[in-house]
Amino acid sequence: HVQLVESGGGSVQAGGSLRLSCAASRYTCCMAWFRQAPGKEREGVVGLASDGRIKYADSVKGRFTVSKDNAKNTLYLQMNNLEPEDTAMYYCAAANGGCWLVSLTESDYPYWGQGTQVTVS
Repeated sequence: HVQLVESGGGSVQAGGSLRLSCAASRYTCCMAWFRQAPGKEREGVVGLASDGRIKYADSVKGRFTVSKDNAKNTLYLQMNNLEPEDTAMYYCAAANGGCWLVSLTESDYPYWGQGTQVTVS
């Protein structure tokens, strides 16, 4: 079992930046960020495979950057040039199996954080 805790969400104006953090209770071989806007399905934002390969959703390429501090078991999401369409609840997810893939599939991740709200106006 893995516990995940997100932080760093908030309300910003369009064009602004936020940095989200996800603190994991222990090492996981792969991690990802998802988001869900009101009335919409949850969608993958970025995923990391165990070998460091990264897959971004097309909508955030060039604006969002993911990084990981393995010593702290913490995943980060630097979000720049935010747009109103980025408004959503952002969730951190993790898994300890199948990590040779770069996944943006919700069902591939058994561990989830509680979410942190991002609002862009």
